[in-house]
Amino acid sequence: MWIFECRDPSYEAFKLGLAAAILLLAAHAISNLFGGCICIWSKDELHKASSNKQLALGSLIFSWITLAIGFSMLIIGTLENSKSRKSCGISEHRLLSIGGILCFIHGLFAVSYYISATAFTREEKLIPNPPPT
Repeated sequence: MWIFECRDPSYEAFKLGLAAAILLLAAHAISNLFGGCICIWSKDELHKASSNKQLALGSLIFSWITLAIGFSMLIIGTLENSKSRKSCGISEHRLLSIGGILCFIHGLFAVSYYISATAFTREEKLIPNPPPT
């Protein structure tokens, strides 16, 4: 028996990886739908924006980054468990577990985005817009 032994692909891991990838996409869509659109068009506008708007923008950017990396890792790990193989390849790198951890990190950024975007929207309603100059 070898120390590093290659395991057979697991159908259960395939199903769970696929479910995790689908739920990650659904969570991202829901947080973006409920958070609304936070648009900043210039650096000057970014510097003048409230802290809630800046936090919402930062959380949105990091949620997209963690979505891209986490989704990629989940899909690669899932595909590795979908077929039998003779060598271990990249399955030793624990892509599904790292992708799962990134799902939780994405959830933190998504909640942060939703809360700060909602706070910014309420803040914007309370403060009347000055007349255009």
